Amino acid sequence: MSFAVTLRDVTLKYRDTDALADVNLDLEAGKIYGLLGRNGAGKTSLLSLIAAFRKPTAGEVFVDGEPVWENAPIVSRIALIREGGDFDDTETVKSTIETGQIRPAFDTEYALHLADRFELPLKKRIRELSRGKRSILAAICGLAARAELTMFDEVHLGMDAPTRDAFYKELLAEYMDRPHTVVLSTHLIDEVANYLESVVIVDRGRILRHEEVEVFQNMGATLTGPAAAVDELAASHDVLAEQQLGGTKSITVAAAVDPGTRERAAAAGIEIGPVGLQDLFIHLTEPNRKGA
Repeated sequence: MSFAVTLRDVTLKYRDTDALADVNLDLEAGKIYGLLGRNGAGKTSLLSLIAAFRKPTAGEVFVDGEPVWENAPIVSRIALIREGGDFDDTETVKSTIETGQIRPAFDTEYALHLADRFELPLKKRIRELSRGKRSILAAICGLAARAELTMFDEVHLGMDAPTRDAFYKELLAEYMDRPHTVVLSTHLIDEVANYLESVVIVDRGRILRHEEVEVFQNMGATLTGPAAAVDELAASHDVLAEQQLGGTKSITVAAAVDPGTRERAAAAGIEIGPVGLQDLFIHLTEPNRKGA
């Protein structure tokens, strides 16, 4: 089973500051979402509302069609995992994992299997763990929760590259085995792009874009070929990024390439490829733009 999420006219204030303002958002059940935004954009605030860690100042948050605030049967089937976890530092790794059994679907056997795979020392206390090992423990508790809605808020911070890769693959395997709704909040966009089905970009407390990954891939293009020819072809486009190695140049532009441009590119020996999600994100949230 998977949970859908709906936010209607949601505002969250911290004193006189709007962390989120007039947010409307629909997340379909059974998808892997990427939640992207610059620091302070409102990502963590958004996840906290969905998990009922906070009550919105205005508006309504629904999970599985029900108001989520003070709704224990729904909240018990939502897992929000934050970087480093929300653990008691005096407990051991093993007892922390076993505490997860308060969740209705928590799979202790699976959690212990993952602890062995990621070489977590079960007898160590939480305060004795490195930042990376603590992040791994948080990720394991999120995966083993077997929740209908699982949200990871920068949980990968502290993990080294091989461990992050293993975590992403385990997350995908668990998702394929048990379809549910997953939200990944991350700054490591290129690392997770291939795992995402849909992307939500938060900018300055508002939803800037919410599209399927394929839509973002069609928003721009990468032109690669002889430097002079690439420069000429890209001259009329908004350039996001460029690289050059010898006489070969690659330029990423922010608009889809029309058939006429494709013909000219082919004649000039220029290859056209999709634009990276990270380049598009940087472009769309550039501070000098109007943003959301």
